[in-house]
Amino acid sequence: MSETLDAAPPHATFDKLKDLSWKPVGIILSGGPSSVYSADAPNVDPLVFELGVPVLGVCYGCQLIAWRVNSNNVAPGVAREYGETSMAIRKIGNHADRLFEGLGDSLNVVMSHFDKLVHLPDGFKTIATTKNSEFAGIAHDSQPVFGIQFHPEISHTERGTDIIANFALKICGARADWKMDNFSEREIVRIRKLVGDKAQVIGAVSGGVDSTVAAKLLTEAIGDRFKSILVDTGLMRLNECEQVKETLDKHLGINLTVVDGSDLFFSRLAGVTEPEAKRKIIGETYKVIDLFEIEALRIEKEAENTPFAGKVEWFLQGTLYAHHNAGGLPARMQNGEAHLKLLEPLRELFKDEVRAFGRQLQIHEELIGRHPFPGPGLGIRIIGEVTRERVEIVRKADHIFISMIREAGIYDEVTQAYAALDTNRAVGVQGDARAYGYICVLRAVTSLDMMSAEPYEFEWSLLKAISRRIVNEVDGIARVVYDTTSKPPGESLLYASPSHACDIDRPTGTIELE
Repeated sequence: MSETLDAAPPHATFDKLKDLSWKPVGIILSGGPSSVYSADAPNVDPLVFELGVPVLGVCYGCQLIAWRVNSNNVAPGVAREYGETSMAIRKIGNHADRLFEGLGDSLNVVMSHFDKLVHLPDGFKTIATTKNSEFAGIAHDSQPVFGIQFHPEISHTERGTDIIANFALKICGARADWKMDNFSEREIVRIRKLVGDKAQVIGAVSGGVDSTVAAKLLTEAIGDRFKSILVDTGLMRLNECEQVKETLDKHLGINLTVVDGSDLFFSRLAGVTEPEAKRKIIGETYKVIDLFEIEALRIEKEAENTPFAGKVEWFLQGTLYAHHNAGGLPARMQNGEAHLKLLEPLRELFKDEVRAFGRQLQIHEELIGRHPFPGPGLGIRIIGEVTRERVEIVRKADHIFISMIREAGIYDEVTQAYAALDTNRAVGVQGDARAYGYICVLRAVTSLDMMSAEPYEFEWSLLKAISRRIVNEVDGIARVVYDTTSKPPGESLLYASPSHACDIDRPTGTIELE
């Protein structure tokens, strides 16, 4: 689309939207885990509805629209709705019919909510219903304001992309003319203009798809004036630092420095067991590390009296989201003596587009097709305190799991797979004696977009063979289980920030293998 749809904080004011350099042609109020009755629930400035552009509320966004009309319109649900359900479409005979135009009389949609609409807001009509939601879809009688209780962005919702297209193209009047063609050339021109002829750029890389693609683009744009830094947190996969160094430095020509920060990460994680606290600590630790400043000074010193002489003025943000990665540029580096500016070349791209862009840059398919790996690494794949011993255990188990998936020729059939560690003790029998050890949790899912996911259906013989190897070869593990939970109601990750669940977290289901 020619109009880029930027994600804005839920508390963004009317003035911020009004003062954008471009005028939005529509607004989507997204779903989320909050309840409209929570004191800290995201809200929306009522003046947003006076911008004169169409508004679509999705799930929580729909509830928020109804609640703003009258708080009695929303109540905790008597029957929770999770997963797929059949939805009947109602024709109104006015502008409201455009949202479901051409989609028939019924659709299978994905619900993931507890709070629900119990009264139709004044001035609105019902445009869709389900067994448990009398107001699964609503539309204002005269204004282009819509609300839906399901998730059209999830691949399991039938014709979900058509619903979004109806809103964006037919209702908002956006144009679907954005293409990946020549994106590399356009970005290289933009980067060279921004950075100039002398300034240098540093950036953190992880070896993942996003940061590698961004680093390769910067190298293509400004050559040796870009320096990448890989922080070894101690939470990476088996031999990952060595593999990243080999790939980026030798094969892709990206200037890379590896710095060991593991002592700091483990010391800050000591004694911490709560998953969200661990995730935040890992993200914040990136921000207190002074190695970026040290590296910037070293680069400037080495560049003196060379064609690359110039200050380090820019910091590359290679990840798409800051939810549990390094969290962006530390404030002191933006506002302190370094005064670095943030460079975000992938800011307009979605994950599948980043992969396509990586292919344009001729990055090897094995790297482009890698399963996603969370920014906090193995730290959020351990239930309980994170220690070096436990990381080594889950690292070895994960390596066996992924290696056997590759050997079976099914790696590309699986969207994401990993081993996690439950540090509760389970009993087993080893060497004719009782033995207590940790529980290894295997997770593998298939998904088109990671908004929804299904557990991968392994051949039973392969799953048992994987389990047998892990128990036999990894000291400390007494039992292996396989997580069979779909998303929703579960998550693809073992731990996810509450803001990354669709609406509410649910317990997982497992199959015990050994």
